[in-house]
Amino acid sequence: MQHDAPSLTLTPERFVLVTLVVTVAVAAVLATMLVRFRWFRRILLTERRDWPERLTFAAGLGVPLTAGVAVRLLFGFHPADLTLPGSFLAGLIAGPYAGALVGAAVALPALVANEFGALPLAIGCGFAGGGLREICPKEEIWRFSPFFVTKLHQTAWRFVRRLAIDWQIILVTAPVMLELLRQAIGQRFGAHRLHYMEPTTWWLWVLVPLATVLAVAIPIKIWNNARIEHRLAEQEQLLMAARVEALANQINPHFLFNTLTSISSLIRSQPETARMLIVKLSGLLRRLLRGQEHFVTLREELAAVDEYLDIERVRFGPSLVVHKELDEASLDVIVPSLILQPLVENAIKHGLGRKVGEGRIAIRSSRQAGHTVVEVIDNGVGMETNGADALPTGPGIGLRNVNERLRVIYGAGCQVRLASTPGQGTSVRIEIPEIVVPERASA
Repeated sequence: MQHDAPSLTLTPERFVLVTLVVTVAVAAVLATMLVRFRWFRRILLTERRDWPERLTFAAGLGVPLTAGVAVRLLFGFHPADLTLPGSFLAGLIAGPYAGALVGAAVALPALVANEFGALPLAIGCGFAGGGLREICPKEEIWRFSPFFVTKLHQTAWRFVRRLAIDWQIILVTAPVMLELLRQAIGQRFGAHRLHYMEPTTWWLWVLVPLATVLAVAIPIKIWNNARIEHRLAEQEQLLMAARVEALANQINPHFLFNTLTSISSLIRSQPETARMLIVKLSGLLRRLLRGQEHFVTLREELAAVDEYLDIERVRFGPSLVVHKELDEASLDVIVPSLILQPLVENAIKHGLGRKVGEGRIAIRSSRQAGHTVVEVIDNGVGMETNGADALPTGPGIGLRNVNERLRVIYGAGCQVRLASTPGQGTSVRIEIPEIVVPERASA
């Protein structure tokens, strides 16, 4: 007995259902692809757009929509046709003229195929979306969500209680009414004059307008998420710049206070030495105030350290010996400004200040695996640390400030690494990721 193979042909109801689901998916994919372009995201960020931006938006959205209509006509792939939601969406985001322009472009392939109802309907949808944009608060448009169904009962209750206009209800109603208008025109003049999905059951009469609403709401939700992410990224950059600025401003008074304290201790006993210190300090401050850049080359940073060491040599005399081992290839690498002076200051104040006899400081730089490594080593009294690479506890802010600046600028993986042995000295090491571009960076 021979069994008939099961039929793979969809019933009309199932065909309409599958088409609606895929149509919504196509709208989501198109919105996701467009928002990946930087120029498109930039247009979405501003509500007041000039004509070049409106035309750019209309072209960016209109070209794939027009191609979708052509795909439907040539290959019979109905979900590619987003004439109604696309035209309405263009007007809702960019205004009535941009919506009408997109509608006219989208309707051209259908007009060539003798679907004469497509042109007036598409242009009308563009004007409808643009007109709604003119009267609707812009933030209400961006609040339009595909999950509106779950909040309909709350929206209806607020409307009954306050008797106020709820823009979300209007934003839902507009594409529903346009879809019902398309159904009326299509049934009056036939599918050969206007493309539409004809519902044959009561539940399809519900799903067809719902799919149109979703084809509008989902792109808005995707684009709004991109807007929010961009604004959060901007706020994060501003916050990081503010933290770097605060930390840099914290270092300058710290260094100035320590130097002035040294000068005050020499004014009576060694006035000429104090005078020389003041001259050196004025030169260093002049360098610090010469510009507002937060990043300099390592060569410039070492020059600032040299001016600081000139001050300290006057205080300590020949008992302070400074030795440098610098890799020439590392001197033009960009580093945060005023990042080494606190390390040298800490070595002198806490390492050599209490040491009897000659004090030595070694400053080394090298390039290793894409990082610039700088070490400041002293033969001072050393200190106790809480484990490997741990910063010392105490009231000083120099090392901790440098460590925080590095973490803010480069992330948690970049920090001050300290090794110290009581009675033998301390080594402080920082590894700074190299900035490839030769331009100066600013915080």
